[in-house]
Amino acid sequence: MRKLNIGLLGLGQIGTGVYSVLRAKHKLYQKELGVSFDLVKVADVRKERQRALRIPAGVFTTDAFEVIRDPKIDVIIELIGGTRVARKVVLEALRHGKHVVTANKALLAEFGDEVFGLAVRRRRMIAFEASVGGGIPVIKALREGLVANRIESIHSIINGTSNYILTRMTQDGLDFQVALKQAQAKGYAEADPTLDVEGIDAAHKLAILVRFAFGGKVRFKDIHCEGISEIRSEDIAFAEEFGYRIKLLAIAKASAAGIEARVQPTLLPKAHILANVNEAFNAVLLRGDEVGDVLFYGRGAGQRPTTSAIISDLTDIAKRMPGRLEDEMILLRGLRARLKVKNISSILSRYYLRFHVIDRPGVLAKISRVLGAHSISISDCVQKETSAGKIVPLILLTHHAHERDVRDAIRLIARLDVIRGKSQVIRIEGN
Repeated sequence: MRKLNIGLLGLGQIGTGVYSVLRAKHKLYQKELGVSFDLVKVADVRKERQRALRIPAGVFTTDAFEVIRDPKIDVIIELIGGTRVARKVVLEALRHGKHVVTANKALLAEFGDEVFGLAVRRRRMIAFEASVGGGIPVIKALREGLVANRIESIHSIINGTSNYILTRMTQDGLDFQVALKQAQAKGYAEADPTLDVEGIDAAHKLAILVRFAFGGKVRFKDIHCEGISEIRSEDIAFAEEFGYRIKLLAIAKASAAGIEARVQPTLLPKAHILANVNEAFNAVLLRGDEVGDVLFYGRGAGQRPTTSAIISDLTDIAKRMPGRLEDEMILLRGLRARLKVKNISSILSRYYLRFHVIDRPGVLAKISRVLGAHSISISDCVQKETSAGKIVPLILLTHHAHERDVRDAIRLIARLDVIRGKSQVIRIEGN
């Protein structure tokens, strides 16, 4: 019977779930996994959590570093969140010879070189399945199941909050703010939803995926990030009319010129498999040179899926102790030379363009001239009828064009006397 002495840091929603499951299923895991997961110490700054969970006095502490310094503990589970305190405790745990399990995508995205580098130097495992996709085993797939492949691309929906909001906007015709309030009422969105709706959470996760899918250091700041707060119900409706749905995608593509890595609202054909991932579900579509397309789908957040991933990581660590540290290989893969991430201005894409224009003769000609001067050709056009002189939406779909040309054209079009309000630009994938 393998034995793993555990120190748990943080008793928020996820930490509470991990504590409860490890207690409730202790004998089951001994029988089925051959591992005894023993919670030696648990830390949280809120003493009321001890009473709520009935944690014995000798197990609970408010000092995370007391847990880290305990010589009996083999592995630290970091569920504090954020980066300031979490960075200190994870690095200190590694220095004290502890293995680490974490769900902290912000920490790994922003300080991955430091954290992974120290883990390799100290020959300690750091397991982070729960940091991307909740209970979806995508990191394990990259580490084991897909090792025969060179990963060519990632197309993913890895933020459940934004996906829920876009689902409600699509299926119920809601405006963004109304859909956001529904997400908050259901507990999918925080009171301050910025990290989710502005794409930052998805970009953190993409930074981790890129590091281990493409093999090399990547700076979080190099990943282009846009959110969904500027998506309007009319954009959803027009996308549907053209045969598309709008999703917040985290995309990465490998090429000889570098890695394309971006998070942004995207039009996908309705038949595309990711266009049909709804509610708060996540999905990661990987393309390998040998296996082709592989889809990972499931609940990307929440107490139970995240707890599932954390216990899977604990099991992996228990199986590898005290022998070879195979996990060094994936960490070393993510610490190779820095990956060249292409500037967003260099990408080639099709585009959805929405303008609000004065309904009068010659408007389309004026806009078309600017687009043509920037080598942007139109594939489809819709303008709704109204009384002359009114403000109407004009929707254009383009053939493939370079981002820099589209941006330059949009700046010039915004100065035309027929334009009213801010124009919308959304990229198109999948065809």
